[in-house]
Amino acid sequence: MPKQIVTLVGRTNVGKSTLFNRLVGKRKSITEDIHGVTRDRLYDKVTWLSNEFILEDTGGLDISNKETMNVEVKDQVNKALDEASLLLFVVDGKEGLSPYDYEIANEIRKHNKPVIIVVNKIDTHNTPEEVYEFYQLGFDSLCVVSAENSYGLGDLLDEIIKFLDKDELQEEEREQTKIAIIGKPNAGKSSLVNLLLNDERMIVTDIAGTTRDAVDSYWQYNGKDYVLIDTAGLRRKNKVKESLEYYSVRRTLDAVDQSDICLFLIDQTVGITEQDAKIAGYAHDNKKAIIIAVNKWDLSEKTDKLAKKMREDIITKLSFMRYAPIVFISVKEKIRIKKLLDTIEKINENYSKRITTGILNDILQKALLMSPPPSYKGKRLKIFYISQVGVRPPVFLINVNSKQLMHFSYLRYLENQIRENYDFEGVPFIFKVKERGEE
Repeated sequence: MPKQIVTLVGRTNVGKSTLFNRLVGKRKSITEDIHGVTRDRLYDKVTWLSNEFILEDTGGLDISNKETMNVEVKDQVNKALDEASLLLFVVDGKEGLSPYDYEIANEIRKHNKPVIIVVNKIDTHNTPEEVYEFYQLGFDSLCVVSAENSYGLGDLLDEIIKFLDKDELQEEEREQTKIAIIGKPNAGKSSLVNLLLNDERMIVTDIAGTTRDAVDSYWQYNGKDYVLIDTAGLRRKNKVKESLEYYSVRRTLDAVDQSDICLFLIDQTVGITEQDAKIAGYAHDNKKAIIIAVNKWDLSEKTDKLAKKMREDIITKLSFMRYAPIVFISVKEKIRIKKLLDTIEKINENYSKRITTGILNDILQKALLMSPPPSYKGKRLKIFYISQVGVRPPVFLINVNSKQLMHFSYLRYLENQIRENYDFEGVPFIFKVKERGEE
């Protein structure tokens, strides 16, 4: 992972998130004409002329605003400024120089980092003279861009590269496992990310829906590289009213799509709900490795009877994913966090597990002896062999005489036989059935 971080900073609604999306090449940060849309810090990799760095988006700064959420955003921005190698101070070229820009300039000067002033919303080749008034902020480097129209971005990237360490820009990338942390609002997702990072990376409040974007955080554990994706909690569709909420839901589903492992958090004080089942079902349907973590276990009497009842309830309501391990944790009191981390490592290994064709067919022959294949209208299903043709998730190819005779219940039986012989905990299977001679 590239070590150098380039951080976008500026007041609200100057176009930081639009610029972030343009530079990383994907619509990742939510952009709306509403003040304070971006709250948490967002990270993604940017590649320019074979050079790589991490770009970080931050919430808009309003120095004088003392509201709780704004104070939290300011705290996040200050942490971002501390870890940055270079600051992109984004200002609004249409509105011109603002008193708030002076306040932010004074704030970022305290961090003693190199700064490029990025004058946004200028899409003409004839730079207006008013742009040069931004030099009054006291920084030497200035670039003119229009993030909305992708104007001037190449020149900006060239300028960024000049400021950064060339050796670190071209560091070899290591393999990373992506973990999407999913669940309803207020289940403790952001608190868990903060605990794992040992850093107050996410804004955590008692307000449901605090996290709006899907936020990537780079994390190492036992020498392995991971990306933690904190997501906005999914609500019932009838509660998704504003466009901002719609995009948050869309980002959550996208985060699941991009992940390897889904860490599914359930609030034990609420129990498992229909909405929980829908969230888990989406991850299962997309064949992601899954871990179920029951959070806030410190808020109940920790008895074996209660744990057994909760486990049975989960298995009943999520019967389609009995393969998923269940861990009872408390993020606040740090209960069983080590067990959760060990489970993540184990499930990641299982997701890449491969069984040789010889062993698989030994399992198949024993399964056929214990329960012969079904027949229909006098014709019996014949299974000639089975082989594993893919990992992450495991994909098994079954060669038969007739695909129409392969009932889903017999596929489930074969899956259970494989799982009894090999530990694939936390991992869904894909079966592909093929007739002889079929491509």
